[in-house]
Amino acid sequence: MSWPHVRLGDCCEVVSGATPKTTIEAYWGGEIFWATPKDISNLDSSTLVDTPDKITHEGYRSCSTKLVPVGAVLVSSRAPIGLVAIAGVEMCTNQGFKSLVPGPKVHSEYLYHCMKVNASRLASLGNGATFKEVSKSVVEDFEIPLPPLAEQIRIATILDKADGVRRKRREAIRLVDEFLRAAFFEKCGDPVSNSMAWPEKRISDVGSVTTGNTPSREVAAYYGDAIEWIKSDNINTPSHILTKAREGLSELGVSVGRIVAEGATLMTCIAGSPDCIGNVAMTDRRIAFNQQINAITPGPGIEREFLYTLLLFSKPRIQASSTNSMKGMVSKGALEKVKLIWPSENTQNEIAALFRQVQQVVGHMEDADPASLLEALQSKLFV
Repeated sequence: MSWPHVRLGDCCEVVSGATPKTTIEAYWGGEIFWATPKDISNLDSSTLVDTPDKITHEGYRSCSTKLVPVGAVLVSSRAPIGLVAIAGVEMCTNQGFKSLVPGPKVHSEYLYHCMKVNASRLASLGNGATFKEVSKSVVEDFEIPLPPLAEQIRIATILDKADGVRRKRREAIRLVDEFLRAAFFEKCGDPVSNSMAWPEKRISDVGSVTTGNTPSREVAAYYGDAIEWIKSDNINTPSHILTKAREGLSELGVSVGRIVAEGATLMTCIAGSPDCIGNVAMTDRRIAFNQQINAITPGPGIEREFLYTLLLFSKPRIQASSTNSMKGMVSKGALEKVKLIWPSENTQNEIAALFRQVQQVVGHMEDADPASLLEALQSKLFV
């Protein structure tokens, strides 16, 4: 059934956040929870119950941030747009959120799922040259389907159950990944400190580095469905393999884009959050990619699974080459100069074989992917 669409500003209070001056010590280390988009970027539940940073009452009074109640839905409004969580405690936020305080006709859990489903639509309304952002007025004018309260609760209950299955599967995959990490460190030692004193090689010695690009947006014919066009969102996930891109290039776009084949490692090298620098995922298909990403294609005779795993656990070395700005960046030249430990060929082969075994286990878990089930339910229920 198709439900009436309602402006968020008509069914919720939209609340902006702010940041007390970081140079004034008296504003920080208090009792008031203060959330940033980073706090929910890897949240594996719907609810945020704690924040790493807390501010004092003096800090709260010094800026325009505002406390939102338990049940408010936090929606990131920049870098990136569309991350969503429910406030599990009373808290305030920085300017990276437009929080939604539900009115009497809106169920918090329903609103949470609804905003997750509509994240990409909200993001498409962002403005800004460097970082896309949605304003308070844009969020207030954003429309969502709003069934009667009883139907909202029914929908939220169905999606909560599906999400619970997804989280259990994700936890199982996390344990498998912990095994991979433990096995790598046992055979190779710490790749950052080089605890086993292996020889070291520059990335340029073991593979070729390619920086992605964005074909001109002024030429609509560059965009289509001939090939996926990967962005950092497809890398910054728990998966070792690239997730499917939402956007693609046409055959004409391929002629001006940057393309890599199956077996390359894609790395986030420009990001709004410095913590995302060095995130990696492997290509299992031919793809195009944008300028925030560098691709490392293994050289002759180098196991691609080994190189990927080595880069995965060498993230601190990558980040050490990043510029010291709020917008982290590792240039192609800087990345090529990063040194990696280089274990014996037998050890490399063992790690590659282990990675393939781990991926086989994960693949069995994904045969009936609860995340896909959740997405299908969301698409069906939010009409």
